[in-house]
Amino acid sequence: MDKEELKKLADDPNNIAGIYNYCDRWCERCPFTSRCLNFKMSEEKFGDQENLDVNNKAFWEKLTETLHETLEMLKEMAEEQGIDLNSIEVEDTEQYRREFEDDNVVHVILHMSKSYITMVDEWFDNDIYTVDEQADESDLDHYSSSIDSLSEKDTVTMKDSIEVIRWYQHQIYVKLRRALKSAQMEKTEDWYDDQKDSDGSAKVALIGIDRSISAWGKMLTYFSWQKINILNVTAYLKRLCKIIEKEFPNARSFVRPGFDDVHTGS
Repeated sequence: MDKEELKKLADDPNNIAGIYNYCDRWCERCPFTSRCLNFKMSEEKFGDQENLDVNNKAFWEKLTETLHETLEMLKEMAEEQGIDLNSIEVEDTEQYRREFEDDNVVHVILHMSKSYITMVDEWFDNDIYTVDEQADESDLDHYSSSIDSLSEKDTVTMKDSIEVIRWYQHQIYVKLRRALKSAQMEKTEDWYDDQKDSDGSAKVALIGIDRSISAWGKMLTYFSWQKINILNVTAYLKRLCKIIEKEFPNARSFVRPGFDDVHTGS
């Protein structure tokens, strides 16, 4: 890309300034590729960007709309198993801070987000098609028909759910690591901006958790005999979410350029 072409891209009034600072780097699923200078400067090409953006916006809106429904479904199933997802206590993080006071990188939420990476790997590495001996008859019936005879639409939905889980599996940790590093710097520097980088990074992690919970909820449709394991994973994510919100109380209200700006309609 020559200097003139780069200047032309940078001068495009359609660009959203700084949108790439608080994104999840998943360009294939981003609804703003046509307005992102960082994307335009890359070598990645996905055809018609505007059409891609429309489809991706619809994808994320649909997933977001199902979050509440998914949480309610998980709550009901958890109660059947004697688990109350909404009563998960947030452990006092002061003990962890004392243990790691000499290391400003290691932190309880980093420890938990790293553990989540392992949990996901173990879930997919294990034989998830094996039905537990305790599975009831309905689970067995569901098993015999759900995987081998999925409709094309359900196959796409299952693959999409796996993609979401796998993408944010590591992304959550990466964003939380940045959030904690930024928080440390903000304590030692004069901060005049209304918004903090630490809150922005934490928000991206929280969004990743929300989307992961929705995706895990969809996985229950196809792996109902794995409901205990899936419930354990989602319960862990909800607990991590609460700790993040306690550590970064302003994260949810952080306004990300483009994504959260009212005028963009996102």
